[in-house]
Amino acid sequence: MLVIVAPGQGAQTPGFLTPWLEDPTFAARFDWLATVAGIDLAHYGTEADAETIRDTKIAQPLLVATGLVAALDLFPHPADAFARIGAVAGHSVGELTAASGARVITAEQAMVLVRERGNAMADAAATTATGMTAVLGGDRDEVLAAIERHGLTAANDNGPGQVVAAGTMEQLAAFAEDGPERARLMPLSVAGAFHTSHMAPAVDRLSSLARSVSTHDPRTPVISNRDGQVVHDGRDVLRRIVGQIANPVRWDLCLETMSDLGVTGILEMPPAGTLTGIAKRALKGVETFALKTPDQLDAAREFCDKHGEASQIETTPTWRMVVSPAKGTFHLDAQAAEAEVLGAGATIGAVASLRDRTDIKAAHGGSVVEWLVEDGDLVSPGQPLLRLHPEGTH
Repeated sequence: MLVIVAPGQGAQTPGFLTPWLEDPTFAARFDWLATVAGIDLAHYGTEADAETIRDTKIAQPLLVATGLVAALDLFPHPADAFARIGAVAGHSVGELTAASGARVITAEQAMVLVRERGNAMADAAATTATGMTAVLGGDRDEVLAAIERHGLTAANDNGPGQVVAAGTMEQLAAFAEDGPERARLMPLSVAGAFHTSHMAPAVDRLSSLARSVSTHDPRTPVISNRDGQVVHDGRDVLRRIVGQIANPVRWDLCLETMSDLGVTGILEMPPAGTLTGIAKRALKGVETFALKTPDQLDAAREFCDKHGEASQIETTPTWRMVVSPAKGTFHLDAQAAEAEVLGAGATIGAVASLRDRTDIKAAHGGSVVEWLVEDGDLVSPGQPLLRLHPEGTH
């Protein structure tokens, strides 16, 4: 199984876009998305220095536009992608790239949202001096306890040996003096304490905009930063992306879900390297491909052919699927089992694991066509549970 991942802020480096823009088709598509965002992204991706592209208002649109246009280079016929990609995931702002790639939102919607996301997060960061520090190594429980002791937030949990602490500069300074044992602290070059309560004003701004954004259910399973669950409702994908601005990124749980899905290959969109590096440490035996320059595209397509298989989710105009968000045991709701028609938002059951229990709802409702699992069955993330005819169809 192939999973495509999109990096978050901090992956950008000066001049990384230069070789990509040598292709006229890439340059034209990129110019269109830059125009939608209202930012000269080609300049920032080729000529600007590291400090300039560190700016949240620039970095975030730059990353999303690059990932989306590079995806069209990788899959010139987008329909081919859906027959190969088992799931998609994005780290932080990369979730917008992933959501657009899965057809939850359009590329143009993604660019408007990322522009406003970057602006709102930059404004929120300007109100208080905040920052982030990577904690490398150390005992996980001791690391988390030290972060909590200093009033910080574990804003990114990226897997074994890499947690990012975030909070005020005073809190981070105290943390540096009294940090966890056997851990190395590395201050990050970011503009603020992202994915913490300090970003709450940005959530308010994006929530207001998101109400006017039309969505579609994803064509490919989307793995959510919030809890690693597979999400198959377009509104929920967007709602989670907005809320994640002020909540921790649980990339460790995303990696767990990839493992549960049976991933064999992970391809990272440009500017690549960060997420494939984490995957090499966390998912032993899984092959990775960091797509950094266009001269790698043929090799990247071969990688996709080697690992690619269609997701379990099929999409037709005449029925909808309800799928499992996580690995666990499916418990069928007694009322749903007897129903011929389910209302929008009706509970069909729950998936229970050692970690938690998640209620499963039929987001759109409809006539029951076929149950694809039985009570007590073990299910995997993204596995179809129920087939429904949308309400109003025959």
